[in-house]
Amino acid sequence: MGASNLPNARIPSATYRLQFNAGFTFADATRIIGYLHDLGISDVYASSYLAAKEGSVHGYDVVNQTILNKEVGDEQGHQAMVDELTCHGMGHILDFVPNHMCIESGDNIWWMDVLENGMSSPYAHFFDIDWEPVKKELTGKVLLPLLGDQYGKVLEGGGLQLLFRDGAFFVQCYSLQIPIEPRSYLRILQHRLDSLKERFPPEAGPVQELLSIETGLQHLPLDTERDPEQMGERHREKEIIKKRLWQLCQDAPEVMDFIAENIRIFNGTKGDPGSFDLLDQLLREQVYRLSYWRVATEEINYRRFFDINALAAIRMEDQAVYDLTHALLFKLIREGKVTGVRIDHVDGLYDPVSYLQNLQKSAYVQLCGCRGEGGNGAEAEYFGELERDPSYQPLYAVVEKILMKGEQLPEQWPVAGSTGYEFLNSVNGIFVDTEAAKQFDRIYDRFTKRASDFTEIVYEKKKLVMQVSLSGEVNMLAHQLNNIAEQDRLTRDFTLNSLVRAISEVIACFPVYRTYANSASVRDKDVQYIEAAVSKAKRWNPAISGSVFDFLRDVLLLKAPERASEESRRAWLYFAMRFQQITGPVMAKGLEDTSFYVYHRLISLNDVGGMPGKFGTTLEAFHGQNLERNKNFPHAMITTSTHDSKRGEDVRTRIDAISELPDLWQKSVVRWSRINKGRGSLIENQRVPDRNEEYLIYQTLLGAWPAGVMDKDGYDAFKVRIKEYLTKALREAKVHSSWVSPNSAYEDAVLGFVDGIMEQSPGNPFLREFQPLQRRLARCGLFTSLSQVLLKMTAPGVPDFYQGTELIEFTLVDPDNRRQVDYGVRIDALRELRAREAEIGAQALCRELLEQGENGWIKLFLIYRVLNYRREHREPFDFGEYLPLEAKGARERHVCAFARKGSTSTLIVAAARLVAKLMPDEGSHPLGEAAWQDTVLLLPEGAGERFRNVVNGQQVEAERREGRPAIPLAALFSEVSVALLEPL
Repeated sequence: MGASNLPNARIPSATYRLQFNAGFTFADATRIIGYLHDLGISDVYASSYLAAKEGSVHGYDVVNQTILNKEVGDEQGHQAMVDELTCHGMGHILDFVPNHMCIESGDNIWWMDVLENGMSSPYAHFFDIDWEPVKKELTGKVLLPLLGDQYGKVLEGGGLQLLFRDGAFFVQCYSLQIPIEPRSYLRILQHRLDSLKERFPPEAGPVQELLSIETGLQHLPLDTERDPEQMGERHREKEIIKKRLWQLCQDAPEVMDFIAENIRIFNGTKGDPGSFDLLDQLLREQVYRLSYWRVATEEINYRRFFDINALAAIRMEDQAVYDLTHALLFKLIREGKVTGVRIDHVDGLYDPVSYLQNLQKSAYVQLCGCRGEGGNGAEAEYFGELERDPSYQPLYAVVEKILMKGEQLPEQWPVAGSTGYEFLNSVNGIFVDTEAAKQFDRIYDRFTKRASDFTEIVYEKKKLVMQVSLSGEVNMLAHQLNNIAEQDRLTRDFTLNSLVRAISEVIACFPVYRTYANSASVRDKDVQYIEAAVSKAKRWNPAISGSVFDFLRDVLLLKAPERASEESRRAWLYFAMRFQQITGPVMAKGLEDTSFYVYHRLISLNDVGGMPGKFGTTLEAFHGQNLERNKNFPHAMITTSTHDSKRGEDVRTRIDAISELPDLWQKSVVRWSRINKGRGSLIENQRVPDRNEEYLIYQTLLGAWPAGVMDKDGYDAFKVRIKEYLTKALREAKVHSSWVSPNSAYEDAVLGFVDGIMEQSPGNPFLREFQPLQRRLARCGLFTSLSQVLLKMTAPGVPDFYQGTELIEFTLVDPDNRRQVDYGVRIDALRELRAREAEIGAQALCRELLEQGENGWIKLFLIYRVLNYRREHREPFDFGEYLPLEAKGARERHVCAFARKGSTSTLIVAAARLVAKLMPDEGSHPLGEAAWQDTVLLLPEGAGERFRNVVNGQQVEAERREGRPAIPLAALFSEVSVALLEPL
């Protein structure tokens, strides 16, 4: 992929992620666009703002992709935001959710229609529902795991109530009103019918109308009907019947009273189990089966987003589904209101490459239509472009995709790249001292009193997830594989149990989130991943016959026997593609949402897309990744914080600094643990918190401790945030508590420990000993944060800024990192910085800001300076070469540097790293000769001799060292520890 593949797409210079919800609307965004432009942002990158479940704070629980979220604003508000973007020459990237929809909302009219009409619904094929599941009792039904207890208990407790409105019947289940299948209205309307007849004279009109309505219900096509003509008739007639019934109730109050009394009878009486029989019989006739939410683990028959019952997957591979769900998106693209897209959870799709190709084709047609060249002509023109260049992309598109070590996006994907998780972990890793890995292994193992192997933890946690959350999906796969095995005499003796175990073990050993076979052949990379997973599973499970694993491998690699029929080959491909959709959720839940909360050697490494078993990133690996991106995906997003981050970027940089101080760290945690021993509790003879959790608590406090002096309210608010984080961490770890079975006694004991160690009193020696190290790490973290953000703004790719991170922010995992941002503070700060810069100059201002580092304004000023420069000088960043640079001298490993070589000039980027060793005490800094000694940065020939640091305006000169141009780092970093040099 190169820049030439995006000839007409708008390529952002820098993006800014905004989280839209009722608390941050189109109007709110409109008010800050001028500020974002002044900061240097070229494109707003918006979370999904299509219609979502009421009260959604993130927008991923979409209920209708064809309309805007009314809580965010209306079309007028949206147009005002777009107009403001246009006024500032800015673009707009929209986060689009193609994989799933929220089904716990009456606003999802497609899902509600499915619940009313079953397989006869025109939307039945929209959702990934197995209408003939393994559990035969669910044939033709959808399992609805909505209940907070067992079905019978909820029913007899009055938790399910029949109701009637607008001529239709519903069952009230908590806040959700679920439609009743129309033919089953007869059970309600025919109950006690004689008592209604007695209230009217013979042949009375209301009675005759009700009988006529009943006849119409009896003749409705069944909910299993799939003939289009019969489906259409059912849809028309049921709506006519509802209108007639409602009109009858308005005209004849006696009928309304009759129905109301029947509803009261059906709804039963608490304490009288038999009184609920009528409602139970009615519910048994529905196209859904209401169940306890725990039942979903094993019996769910619709595909979900991970293990979230409320989010049902949609079949984007169906063209009708694709067309309808994208109608509004393409309208916005055609009108120029959206200039790029971010595709959420691309790995959840059945066939990602076909979807992405379809997306680009559709975008091309819309864009050509805007120019008056739409229709089949535009489509033919698009295919002509594809023949010339298979990776041609008319629309800037990036995908949310987690790439594991060494993994690249599939080359067939017509996208600008990913959203940058891999960069986040790579750039964070260079601020971790890789040489201290073994020391930290020893410190961690000794403190926790156990040996920890991250690879084994991931393996075990993936298996746990398949047992407690996703066993239904694994069982479904096993039954599919069993059907395949039964077709061949060489494989039919494999038992269902052995196939379940083989599938589980291979998924547990899978090295990446998923593979991407979608035809008769499998990519070479995917072959390697499958072979590696099967080989490892066989090695770790000698008690399971290797032939079972070999059979599974052959099916995944589509190595069907020559004698296999075409139908059998299709079954193999279908299984392989379904398998691909499951490995991702298992990896995500087992790795990100479990292992990351269990393995705490250095928690700054535990972020989405990372593998904390690897202790940091070498400079060689960092440069190698940048070179690869510049070659293949030069316009991919690169980021340092997202809405999914486990910790904010400025929390991580503080914790990174611990890696440079192993001796001090070991001494500190041992001392703290001894001091705090009395703060813990004993539950069932077990120490609470356990040693591993205590290790997490200390790192979390060091990373998230707010800058500056906190008043009592601020300190109390911080404690609340820490306790909310730890509650989530305990449940995600699934060791002593979980979301499924919260252990409140254990959680309370841990939170009590936090209250104790954070008590502000003279009798708490912990805080007295904790704060000096916290202040030192905070100072290190500040300089590292500046380096990190500079590297993001200048490395290959489009730098993305998560809302609020232009100032130093110490956020933890969501919902903490999704709190509303105070833009007033940021707008005022930038205004004041620009005024102060005009008054005293950038160089003096930088010195001033570093002295006041706690307020984070130095980070804001750095971003403002570099992004504005980048926007005005795009060529080296968009199309330039990437040249790693080396340093020579005593501090050579403490700088990360590279050049961006454009057609007319070469820019030099340099940033300090591993600064804790350059700052031996609390009051020092990584500046000047004391820090850098004789170290020089070697420059490429022809780069220039005199330079200006864009960051602060300081001028520096190169000199010759051993026949090469070089800049002494003592001079380059005399006043600020980051540099973007332009030649003079």
